[in-house]
Amino acid sequence: KHYLCGYCAAFTNIAVTFPIQKVLFRQQLYGLKTKDAVHQLQKDGIRNLYRGILPPLMQKTTTLALMFGLYEDFSSLLHSHLSAPELLTRSMAAVLAGTTEAFLTPFERVQTLLQDYKHHDKFTNTYQAFKVLKVYGVREYYRGLVPILLRNGPSNALFFGLRGPIKQCLPEATSYSTHLVNDFICGGLLGAMLGFLFFPVNVVKTRMQAQIGGEFQSFSKVFAKIWLERDRKLIHLFRGAHLNYHRSILSWGIINATYEFLLKLL
Repeated sequence: KHYLCGYCAAFTNIAVTFPIQKVLFRQQLYGLKTKDAVHQLQKDGIRNLYRGILPPLMQKTTTLALMFGLYEDFSSLLHSHLSAPELLTRSMAAVLAGTTEAFLTPFERVQTLLQDYKHHDKFTNTYQAFKVLKVYGVREYYRGLVPILLRNGPSNALFFGLRGPIKQCLPEATSYSTHLVNDFICGGLLGAMLGFLFFPVNVVKTRMQAQIGGEFQSFSKVFAKIWLERDRKLIHLFRGAHLNYHRSILSWGIINATYEFLLKLL
């Protein structure tokens, strides 16, 4: 049931927040201001607003199903075979779940290509994007894997480790609706915090995955290039972070509340 609840939570979230994510993506890739990124999407037209939704829908539903499901499975497995403290086993379980999720990198890779307006004339749909990448070999599907690994494990460990303590700090829930509100607030706060913390990692990942063919540059090399392009200013590196912060509050609030809601129903 943990897998099913994670899947449904992700589906609900993507359907609601995809347009916001698309604005954020343009800011990460081109360093645009919010109004310029929105204007760019307006020029693309309403027909292209949900262009590229299939890969994140497939990737996020599967990823969150694995994130919640594997976390529970790995936790039980490690707890039964190790005599380590529960905090350690649960942290290990979260990192293992996040690492396993990285196998779905091809979906994140194709989503990046479909959302980049520079590739609009090359791909018309998800299938075609996968087909074009096939020419370059399997490795091309996993471009940007390193930043994804750097993001997934630690963020999972922090999410599952802090979710309980944060909820305990909130006013005690006395009804079904207040439990739902608390779960939304807890998930939203955590998502926003982690999204901000790992924002530069996602900027590098986006830049790496926007490339088709050519040299596979290291994480540090791509980061250094972006750093120079943005005048060595940290604030420029975090362009789009404020939008990501608000999107994450909504996104992870929906995910956590939906997940807990469905978990109680099943």
